[in-house]
Amino acid sequence: MMIRPGRGPYGYERALVRAGLGPVAGADEAGRGASAGPLVAAAVILNPNRPIKGLDDSKALTPAARERLYEEILRRAVSVAWARVEPAECDDLGMHQADLHGLRRAVGRLDVQAGFVLTDGFPVDGLAAPELAVWKGDKVSACVSAASIVAKVTRDRIMTEYDATYPQYGFAIHKGYNTRLHQSALAEHGPSPIHRWCFENVRLSARVEQL
Repeated sequence: MMIRPGRGPYGYERALVRAGLGPVAGADEAGRGASAGPLVAAAVILNPNRPIKGLDDSKALTPAARERLYEEILRRAVSVAWARVEPAECDDLGMHQADLHGLRRAVGRLDVQAGFVLTDGFPVDGLAAPELAVWKGDKVSACVSAASIVAKVTRDRIMTEYDATYPQYGFAIHKGYNTRLHQSALAEHGPSPIHRWCFENVRLSARVEQL
């Protein structure tokens, strides 16, 4: 079946619903490139007839805009779910498989069964519904944008909580990504219990050679 999305951020959702493939879930993750903390995946089903204005890739939004949209998504979405993949799981699986694992779990936790799933950039096998990987999905599909925001805000809050436990690393500032501040803290203190050993900079900070 050929799906021709219309214009606007709800184009994919409306086209799929017209084709009898709704409800449509968007799925995305946050934290894949961070060397500390969990990866967080989210899935969101929106009502295309009740559009939320201002949805975008979470990285393109200010923290204040993300927080405002996050609360609006929770209020107005048909269904929202998220899942976290802990650092040890990321190490065991590798980051791409950890990403897929988190996305499957998030979609599976929706309390409304999705008829179709849109994902950001790459396909996710093993879902209970057909799916389509959309290039720059977090910018062109409203439900993927919403999932991006939910994943990002949820993960940022987790990392801010970790900052109270491990204040020497500055997690509330960089959220575990490899900034200059984070690397300096790693060099001084070595890895924390929430660092990912699959990242070379973490192994090097503990002077552990890659096997």
